[in-house]
Amino acid sequence: MFKIFKKEVEVAGKKISLETGKIARQADGAIIATCGETVVLATVVGAKKVNPDIDYFPLSVNYQEKYYAAGKIPGGYFKREARPTESETLISRLIDRPIRPLFPDEFRNEVQLLPTVISYDKENEADILSIIASSAALAISGMPFMGPVGASRVGFIGGKYLLNPTKKELENSKLDLVVAGTKDAVLMVESEAKGLTEQQMLDAVKFGHEGFVPIIKMIEELAKECKKPNWVVEKKDLSEVKKKLEGEFTKDLKKAFSIKDKQERSNLISDVTEKAKKLYEEDENFSELDVMHELKNLEKGIVRTDILKNKNRIDGRGLSDVRPIKCEVGILPRVHGSALFTRGETQAIVTTTLGTSDDEQRIESLEGLQRERFMLHYNFPPFSVGETGRIGTGRREIGHGKLAWRAINSSLPTKESFPYTFRIVSEITESNGSSSMATVCGSSLALMDAGVPIKEPVAGIAMGLIKEGDDFSVLSDILGDEDHLGDMDFKVAGTKDGITSLQMDIKITGITFEIMEQALKQAKDGRVHILNEMNKALSKSRDDVGKHTPKMEKITVEKKDIATVIGKGGATIREIVEKSGAKVDVNDEGEVTVAAPDEDSRNKAMQMIKDLTAKAELNKIYNGKVMKIMEFGAFVNFLGKQDGLVHISELADKRVAKVTDVVKEGDEVKVKVIGFDRGKVKLSIKQAAV
Repeated sequence: MFKIFKKEVEVAGKKISLETGKIARQADGAIIATCGETVVLATVVGAKKVNPDIDYFPLSVNYQEKYYAAGKIPGGYFKREARPTESETLISRLIDRPIRPLFPDEFRNEVQLLPTVISYDKENEADILSIIASSAALAISGMPFMGPVGASRVGFIGGKYLLNPTKKELENSKLDLVVAGTKDAVLMVESEAKGLTEQQMLDAVKFGHEGFVPIIKMIEELAKECKKPNWVVEKKDLSEVKKKLEGEFTKDLKKAFSIKDKQERSNLISDVTEKAKKLYEEDENFSELDVMHELKNLEKGIVRTDILKNKNRIDGRGLSDVRPIKCEVGILPRVHGSALFTRGETQAIVTTTLGTSDDEQRIESLEGLQRERFMLHYNFPPFSVGETGRIGTGRREIGHGKLAWRAINSSLPTKESFPYTFRIVSEITESNGSSSMATVCGSSLALMDAGVPIKEPVAGIAMGLIKEGDDFSVLSDILGDEDHLGDMDFKVAGTKDGITSLQMDIKITGITFEIMEQALKQAKDGRVHILNEMNKALSKSRDDVGKHTPKMEKITVEKKDIATVIGKGGATIREIVEKSGAKVDVNDEGEVTVAAPDEDSRNKAMQMIKDLTAKAELNKIYNGKVMKIMEFGAFVNFLGKQDGLVHISELADKRVAKVTDVVKEGDEVKVKVIGFDRGKVKLSIKQAAV
């Protein structure tokens, strides 16, 4: 019934297998990929007809995690997988990025790629396996895919690189890097690092590339045996349109791209666009999309040639120059920390809000319920580029926010040393190139303005590439047009000494390590320049949090004292909150976090907790309150909820006939600890008076 094809390869001591022919046979390509007990089903289907109204390649990648894969039932009231989680969105982007450049420009059929995790062992990550499975599904589909693509994850532990580390191994790693590409070149890099050097990052990319070459060979062998017939892709002859547009508009476009101001330049290009449309509005042989396609190619050729041949950039800068930078901090009076970062025509208002552990984000995943104390949210409203449009959080916002999150994360203080929860929000108010890197710079400044003791300031820069044959130019701090018309988007963030995040996307079939090395070196120079400009506004964290920030302190009590702090039915902790005005949180490990609107409130709550958990010390004098009178003495409450007995003989220097002759219930007294008897405290009023 089934004609099954299967291949296996061992990588880093783990067996990876690819199988097709048994499941999802009506898809154009379907692969079951297995590593350990993690299994991914990747399917791909392409529309057989082209939509004539689109001028782009409609590839959609939707990575899905099924909760049954880990033996779990989804939480909440809606017991089924719903909209994509942030993690699923990020992994969808991770799969899309190395695949999209490997389709020819003329291919515009709708393609839907669905990698689905159907078994997960909590050891072998599904993201790398999903890239591999998706690549294999495309390779056997017959579509004009110029792959296959391989992928690997690289860790850095004890000075050594580790290929495809487990989740547990990554906990001790200074690097979490994902690299994908073809046999000959790298197409995509995504990473978070803890201050690695440029050379260490470059070597990591090389190591990861070498690691996935055997996987590509396995996919090629599988495709030889079971690839479906190649699709026929028609390429329309637009040479006539190209020639006419060159003759009519080359001069006008050259003039437009010599104008430094983005809006003025855009207006001139829009005028040319309208004229080009009118030129062919009566011609039935060529559609408006045909004309726009060739006009974009003409624009691309003009800009790229000027950069490669004359080293002239659109705004007149040198290849390694960074646009003018202006940094301001403390711009918003009520927020905990704020910054305005402006670089050329790119601008971000970035704010930091500090909260308690109750504000941590709870994330449900195949791993289980997790808590995240650092959140970074990036917003890109349409007015930032002078347009109208949809308001909301899309894949772009999630992806850019996560990139900035990775850049900043390693510089944050530990929860033990600074117990706050962090939320950073970046509002992009202007955009003309690399708003994600502006977010990194603004986040660093906003954190320092909020009094967060980050290890070092962090900055980011976006690099570009123009490549024709063996000739290439690497551009620092790229404009939006340079990104759109160029071959690479290479973003590097870090401190003055090391890289904390690296992201690379290639729009051509790959770049050499020579180009990557030059880009990293040029990026470091640019990053140091940006950090120097940031230092003019604020070079280190403020000494304390701001006046509007909750005042927070954390102490650890013994586990046996947790019940004492909480009290029966929570009565004690409620009393602390009511009397002090502070917010008190106690976890199962005995960590007590106090957050209050001011220092007096915090100090009052802390003292109450310390009194509750303090241990009586021999010969020390305390303030107490008489709680109960007995014939043989008085019980006195001291140190919060702790009681001790003052024997009748320890009430006064003289003989006492009745306890009530000396003290009554409710009296405030000083007592001295004179001993302990089977866990009970013996007190003395007369010795405290000496």
